[in-house]
Amino acid sequence: MVPVEVLEVDSEGTWWKFLLSGAVAGAVSRTGTAPLDRAKVYMQVYSSKTNLMNLLGGLRSMVQEGGVHSLWRGNGINVLKIAPEYAIKFSVFEQCKNYFCSENGSPPFQERLLAGSLAVAISQTLINPMEVLKTRLTLRWTGQYEGLLDCARQILEREGTRALYRGYLPNMLGIIPYACTDLAVYEMLRRFWLRSGRDMEDPSGMVSLSSVTLSTTCGQMASYPLTLVRTRMQAQGCSPRQELGLSSLAPSG
Repeated sequence: MVPVEVLEVDSEGTWWKFLLSGAVAGAVSRTGTAPLDRAKVYMQVYSSKTNLMNLLGGLRSMVQEGGVHSLWRGNGINVLKIAPEYAIKFSVFEQCKNYFCSENGSPPFQERLLAGSLAVAISQTLINPMEVLKTRLTLRWTGQYEGLLDCARQILEREGTRALYRGYLPNMLGIIPYACTDLAVYEMLRRFWLRSGRDMEDPSGMVSLSSVTLSTTCGQMASYPLTLVRTRMQAQGCSPRQELGLSSLAPSG
């Protein structure tokens, strides 16, 4: 979701600052956590009731297949898509904010939820092909693709343009539980800090970090089942799984 500070009326016209800082911070953080991200995708796609896989086992399998450097497969496009994703998200949110905001302050919860959901939905719609490429490059085995362009070419030649929008439906459906949970938990924590007498206009770093971390974690937990379905659908074509529909790929246990 878009940072709450962007909702403030007096921040109008400064969204590019959030774009720049978000892109830089995102690039650094995603590069640092790339091995864990690849292990997550690997486990989401290949783990099953008959093939139980833990974190260490997934990391070990990837290192054995492609070496330590293979833990960063897919990180290039994961970093590359940050800037357009943030630019689209903040641009749409800025327009929604200007429409919803009154001169008295930030819009209420329902309008914030609508504005944030619209911004995320539009940005995810436009960058969904990059998400598919990221998943394929993350799961690729040694020598499968020569690079990003070769990956895109093979997908288009073998599976057609529609393959670039696999996982789109669960991705869109996941926005609703994520946004609702994220904003609801953040508002609950904000009211808690206000009642405790703390100044939320200028909160400490620990207060901001704990509030954002907890609300984001709860949002991800609420939308995780749909995230799992999305990843498995995007991975079709690079794994031995049979081409199945949305309902067939839903986790059964």
